[in-house]
Amino acid sequence: MNLPSTKPYLIRAIYEWCSDCGYTPLVSVKVNNEMNLPSNSISNGEIIFNIHPNAVHNLVIGNDIISFSARFEGIAREIDFPTDSVKGIFAREVNQGLAFPETFVENEKVHQKTNNDNKTEDSVRLDKEKQTRKDKTTLRLIK
Repeated sequence: MNLPSTKPYLIRAIYEWCSDCGYTPLVSVKVNNEMNLPSNSISNGEIIFNIHPNAVHNLVIGNDIISFSARFEGIAREIDFPTDSVKGIFAREVNQGLAFPETFVENEKVHQKTNNDNKTEDSVRLDKEKQTRKDKTTLRLIK
């Protein structure tokens, strides 16, 4: 069974937290050649968008695509990019939020690809466990 990615849910959660606290949510996006984004705002293959309700209109944080309209140098533009390309979301004022490692997207794509290769569920699960053991951080409960 293909489970949906947790990434869009986490992005929405941090966005809501920023809004509730009165912070400015910024989203960092890894840019590729297929995206139609303002090129003068791209630095080192990355662009950072202010997605505060006063800065954008019609913001939609979907499971696959994030879209909104905003002004860049006085020109209104429709912006959309895949949720997978988000590197992180954080509050400008306190610099807190979530950063997504590059492996977050790669692990999910590998998992989806292995499911499409007609492998058994057990071999897919084992492959995924091997990948996540390499990149996974662990949490400990301290009482």
